[in-house]
Amino acid sequence: MQINEHIEHTLLKQDAKFEDFIKLFEEAKKYKFLGVCVNPLYVKLAKDNLKDSNVKVVTVIGFPLGANKTEVKAFETEKAIDDGADEIDMVINVSKLKDKNYDFIINDIKTVKAACKDKPLKVILETDLLTKDEIKKACELCIEAKADFVKTSTGFVKNGVGAKAEDVKLMFETVSPYGLKVKASGGIRDKETALKMLDSGAERLGTSSGVKIISG
Repeated sequence: MQINEHIEHTLLKQDAKFEDFIKLFEEAKKYKFLGVCVNPLYVKLAKDNLKDSNVKVVTVIGFPLGANKTEVKAFETEKAIDDGADEIDMVINVSKLKDKNYDFIINDIKTVKAACKDKPLKVILETDLLTKDEIKKACELCIEAKADFVKTSTGFVKNGVGAKAEDVKLMFETVSPYGLKVKASGGIRDKETALKMLDSGAERLGTSSGVKIISG
């Protein structure tokens, strides 16, 4: 298994500097990672630096809380696509999920999906904040709203674990019969954990430790 082909090399830190992004792009090219994941402001920078490579540019929408208004998420998505984003990772509105306001969740995802045009949409569930039943329900809503992936975490929950193999397995078992895939993200810092996520059904790995994982 070529782990690098599953990795989205990630830099979402609030205090990241210009040289940190350039390093990220160079590492992505060197190790042939599937993609990089950056905040929307840096999509154009990523696209310019990766234009002669096969590395995808992934960005995050409504990040990290998911509590933006739906039309703001859609506008942010449109701008990201215009700047060259290849894929979109949106954060679900956890409050609305907890309130069982499922119509809101479906509309939120569908509206962003429409703004994605032909680009894949991943929906971040923030599994650290959810029960197993809520994770399953969120996956079912993503199926109904025709997302392309479900994703575990933002990595921004205080004292959160991030991706857990049991959650990835549950997500995979729920969505895979309907053609959706799973991205594991948050707390994946070594090769053993990366392999565990892939074995549990993850198709993608979001991690800022890609080089360390590949280097063993």
